[in-house]
Amino acid sequence: MSITSSNSVLLIGVNGLYTTPQQLQGFGEGDAYMMDVVNTTETRLGVDGIMSAGWIPQIKILHVTLQADSASNSFFEAWYLAQESAREAYFAFGTIDQSSVGKIYTLSNGVLDGYTPIAEAKKVFEPRKFSIKFNTVLGSPV
Repeated sequence: MSITSSNSVLLIGVNGLYTTPQQLQGFGEGDAYMMDVVNTTETRLGVDGIMSAGWIPQIKILHVTLQADSASNSFFEAWYLAQESAREAYFAFGTIDQSSVGKIYTLSNGVLDGYTPIAEAKKVFEPRKFSIKFNTVLGSPV
């Protein structure tokens, strides 16, 4: 097994817009995608020092970084414009294939939460960042 991420595949579809999942490509230098840490419990510590805890549902946030010239920027632009035009949320689904570590993840019930409208102009154009909030992310062996 290898820990290389260069052979992973991220596919995202959007209900009513991209019913066939699209493979995102042209990721940022050193950054492709990442998911925020999910805090799964709420805890309380009583004045007597006894802790109580309970499970809480959590949103899973996927961050995607694309080079300014990535063709996949148009995927997010179309998703954003469709939502703006309809004034409705369009829900996404997808998969992340991390074959090198033997895992595949199924993503469901996601919404576009973060959208960078343009690439930041410096010496060269900087990568654009996007965030998708998913209801579920389920991992399984490849």
